[in-house]
Parts: sequence; C-alpha cells; structure tokens
Amino acid sequence: MRRSLLSLLSAVALLLVLSEASYAAPPAPPTAITASDHPLDDGEVIDVRIDFPQQNNVTVEYDVQRCGEYRGIYKTVETAKPTEKDIQRGYMTVLIGKSIRDADYWFRVNAVNANGEKSAFIGTPADGPVRATRQIFDGSRIWLLVVTLLICGAIVAFILMARWGMPLKVRQIAGLEAIEEAVGRATEMGRSCLFVPGIQDMNEMQTIAGLTILSRVAQRAAEYDCELETPTSKSLVMTAARETVANAFLAAGRPDAYREDLIYYVTDEQFAYVSFLTGKMVREKPAACFYLGSFYAESLILAETGNAIGAIQIAGTAQPAQLPFFVAACDYTLIGEEFFAASAYLSSDPDQLGSLKGQDFGKLLVAALIVIGVGLVTVGGITQNETILAAADYLKNVILTSSG
Repeated sequence: MRRSLLSLLSAVALLLVLSEASYAAPPAPPTAITASDHPLDDGEVIDVRIDFPQQNNVTVEYDVQRCGEYRGIYKTVETAKPTEKDIQRGYMTVLIGKSIRDADYWFRVNAVNANGEKSAFIGTPADGPVRATRQIFDGSRIWLLVVTLLICGAIVAFILMARWGMPLKVRQIAGLEAIEEAVGRATEMGRSCLFVPGIQDMNEMQTIAGLTILSRVAQRAAEYDCELETPTSKSLVMTAARETVANAFLAAGRPDAYREDLIYYVTDEQFAYVSFLTGKMVREKPAACFYLGSFYAESLILAETGNAIGAIQIAGTAQPAQLPFFVAACDYTLIGEEFFAASAYLSSDPDQLGSLKGQDFGKLLVAALIVIGVGLVTVGGITQNETILAAADYLKNVILTSSG
C-alpha cells in the first residue's frame, strides 16, 4: 500500500515537473525570414516577411532588428504581433520604414512570448543585404491617378460636347440674372451704379472673378447709358478695371460713352478706402451697389450703408466668414463657387462651360464616395460582416487617403 502511494506521488511530481518545463520552454523561433525592397514606393520602406510555425494559441510577438552601416550591431526597429489571418496562412509581412536610407541592411527576428521569454534569432543571409530603391511610380498614390484621370477626362469630354453644340445646362444664378435689373433701376432713377472689386490685388482669384462680372455690368451700363463708378484700392486693379470697362463699352457699341475718370485709385489702406466708399454712398446715393471680390471686416459696413440708402445690392465673395453679412444685408449674394462660375455662366463659352461641368462631375464623384463609405460603415457595423468592414476600411485608408 505504501509502495503504491509513493509511486503515485512520484508520478504526480514528474507530471508537475514536465508541465512546468513545458510552460517555461521558450517560444519556437521563426522558420525563415526574407527581406525585400517595397514595390512602387519612394525608396523608404523595406518588407520583412516572417514565416513561423503554429504556436498552439500561445501569444507571441516578433522582435524585428536591423543592422545597417555597422555590420553586427543590431537594433530593434519594430515589434509585430501576427493577426488571426497571419496565423492561418503561416506568415506575416512587416513594413520597415524608420530612417531607411540608400544603404544596405540586414535583418534578424526572434519570437517573444507573453512571459518575456525569447527564442533564438533567425537572420537574413550575411551575403544578401537588401537596399531600398526609389521607383518611378508611387504605388500608394494609384487612386490619386485614377481620380485625376476621371476628372480630367470628364472635363475634356464636356468641353468637346460643348464645342459640338450639345447644350450644357447650368442652373440659374439669381445674383447674375439680377444685374440687368439693378442697372435698369439705376437708369430709371437717374442715379449711378457703384462697383467695388474688393480690397485685394490682381494676384487674388476673387479680384479676377469680380472683374469678369464687372465686364457684364459695364456692358449693361453702356447699353442703358448709366453712369458706372469703380473706385479701387490697388493701382493694378484700377488699370485692369479700366481695360475691362473700355472693352465692355466697345462691345456694346458705345466706345464714346466710356469715361476713364470714373475708374480711379483711392488708397491701399483698408478702412481709409472703406470710409471713402461709405461717405460717397451717403452723399451720392447710388441706386445699385455691386460688391464682388475679396472682402474682410468691411463687408458689413459697406452692405449696411448700401441698405440704409435704399440701393439694390449684389454681393459675391469666397470668404466664408463674410458671406453671412452679405446674405443678411444684400438683395442677392453669390456664394462661394457661384462667384467663380460667373465667367462661364455669363459668357457661355464652350471651353469654360465644359470645365464647369467637368468640375461638377468631380464633386459628384466625391459625394458618391462619401455616400458609399457611410453606407458600408453603417451596414458593416450592424451586420459585423468582415467583408463589408474590410471594404469600408479600404475605402477610408487606401482610396481616400491616396486621393487626398
């Protein structure tokens, strides 16, 4: 009886020792590692592929070390843990992009378990270093190329359609349609029109867009024999405005009615310019006021003064902070891109109309991607379908990131 009990205790002790030994055993090392230059990049990433055995559900991380200029001195550059998909296929790929230069590199990897125990290192061949090289085409920006080709192709297609005589519909812009009404009202009242092209110079796109609309206003003023006054805050804008108005009067068949002295320079100082404008508005009371260009703090001052004298006011700017003031105090306001679309809208030039419609296609494409992305995230969150979630992640982190 005693001998049987001793045998049983010995067997239990042996089992405990063996289980402790198996628990303390270090993790299995990787079976192989290979390093290669990352394809289609700018020469700053190296791919390290780690092949590993089945770990029997033991949590293992892989410590990736790199040796560069000084052969034999390795430093940890990445610590990676395989995903369930990596475990199923038996390998994982780690992207090394920290301080990669045009030089030869060697790599070695070992496994580290949850207890901090480490396996032996497995390294790349001593005679087979890897070097990152810059490729001609950056593969991470492939979707940017696709989106660019789609938008550019749409612009070219719409331009060709417009040149062939196909009608391209552009929605009505109330502020531009009201130009004739405003100039006509000023003519009937026997009072002048005041055009303010903003406070920025000719290097500002908003100033150029404002002068484009000035051409239409001047043409209507010439046809109706209405006085059009254009004070400017920049001398170069004055010169461009004079040329614009002169051409408009010539196109209207009344070059003799053009008066150069009605387009003049006031001052570069912002509020000195605004003080001049408000004083003139109060004294002369123009029947129509146009504020089309780049405006800042003076927007509300001008709009409220024009409203106080009872003028019909048409404003347009791309400054988001100033739009609410114009909307509140003016009769018509060109908001954002309506302002820049004025040239195509007023001229009906095929090239400009085609470009405008091509840009609209680009906006439609962006809106479609947003709707698709929101739909994928919503459906994936409800159903927890891995395929749908993967598609949403690809759209967000690959397509949109590379296109941005």
